[in-house]
Amino acid sequence: MSTIQWFPGHMAKAKKQVQEKLHLVDIVLEIVDARLPLASRNPILDQIIQQKPRLMILNKADLADAALNAAWLDYFKRQGLPAISIDSQHNHNVQQIEKQAQVILADKIARQQAKGIKNKPIRAICIGIPNVGKSTILNRLVKKNIAITGNHPGVTKRQQWLKAGKHLELLDTPGILWPKFEDPLVGQKLALTGAIKDSLYHSDDVALYMLAFFKQYFPERLQQRYHLTEEDLTLTDPDLLMKLTADFGLKQDYERASERLILDCRKGKLGRYTLDQVIEAGS
Repeated sequence: MSTIQWFPGHMAKAKKQVQEKLHLVDIVLEIVDARLPLASRNPILDQIIQQKPRLMILNKADLADAALNAAWLDYFKRQGLPAISIDSQHNHNVQQIEKQAQVILADKIARQQAKGIKNKPIRAICIGIPNVGKSTILNRLVKKNIAITGNHPGVTKRQQWLKAGKHLELLDTPGILWPKFEDPLVGQKLALTGAIKDSLYHSDDVALYMLAFFKQYFPERLQQRYHLTEEDLTLTDPDLLMKLTADFGLKQDYERASERLILDCRKGKLGRYTLDQVIEAGS
């Protein structure tokens, strides 16, 4: 299995920009993909933001397993990190962001009011790896299409302040991703959900990971979606990929078959799923 390495120049620049802007903000909004709350976190983020107040936002919660959404929220809260789950695509729970930020910063706001400073907007910075939905969240909060959105990692390029009502100002910052995935499995997870550009990984590696995951956790979904028998599910992952390729009428074009499987997974054709198990976080 190949190790995915990815750290474009604009990502390094983004990290530097975040470090330069941190002193301007009151709180960090760390946005992760609810389908992989651990793998979509940036390992260098803790050292960048240090003691700055933080709100964890598990976005795309509608695509993730509902029970595991709750388990991950509980996990982060036990780590001392306030967390909420939202679905920015359908504008579900997005307005909780401002309310939670006010709760987290209640002491600071009270101190400001005691000094006669009233209604000072909370300044926040959104941080997350590419394709976790930062731009969509910003658009929902600002209620205008200011940030450029797309289903491709790396669409958000510039850095700008966005006014989100009276009480919140947001600095959108391009996503940051670490220079190397120490664990190849993390790379497979990110590739499957679309956080990594398609040109940077081998689709058959990712499709094999996907088949192994669904065979372990949701075999019935594979059976239903691809008309497989229980005997089919006893095949090795490569043999199952070969069978599906033939079933799709693609002869020996394993790459196209892999891309089809990955797309099915991303579009929710196999139902809601969460690739990260809470146990992996050592809870």
